[in-house]
Amino acid sequence: MPQSPPRLVLASASPRRLDLLRQIGLEPDAVVAAEFDESPLKDETPRLLAVRLAQAKARKVAPDHAGSHVLAADTVVAVGRRVLPKAEDADQVRACLNLLSGRAHRVLTGVCVVAPDGRSAHRLVESRLHFKRLTPADVERYLACGEGIGKAGGYGVQGRAGRFVLSLQGSYSGVVGLPLYETAGLLAGLGYPVP
Repeated sequence: MPQSPPRLVLASASPRRLDLLRQIGLEPDAVVAAEFDESPLKDETPRLLAVRLAQAKARKVAPDHAGSHVLAADTVVAVGRRVLPKAEDADQVRACLNLLSGRAHRVLTGVCVVAPDGRSAHRLVESRLHFKRLTPADVERYLACGEGIGKAGGYGVQGRAGRFVLSLQGSYSGVVGLPLYETAGLLAGLGYPVP
């Protein structure tokens, strides 16, 4: 009897992560959001937060998808040890942009894969960005387009905020939400056939 092909579950509601997976020829069999409190723990560094959230999402979804590879990721935007929120409204987007204006910040994306046999592996990808000094008009135009709501740090580098970036060192796809090189490596290492 032929063995059924392995299944892939994306434990994320992010349309950007789904688009990035498709970019490298991977189509998940299911997309499931893992809902839980994503607040940082007391004294938790941004690096540890990104990894913990990615692992927690994968582990939460995996029990309901036996026989599947479960992929999860989480992106944290940080200035020093300060974690910027996933902006919920225009005021939070404005506060994030004003903080990021004219300075460098880090985008940390944790990725975790849980294999059907329960093994798991994770990676942390850190990128460094530097924003130009934003004018009040820059901020207001960005607020008017609405792109920053729902995004870590109040912006999406793949959209209009891309024009604010003076430099980016690291993984562009990681800043968008899923570092493709590391993701493909994790999946392949745990037996998922990456095209």
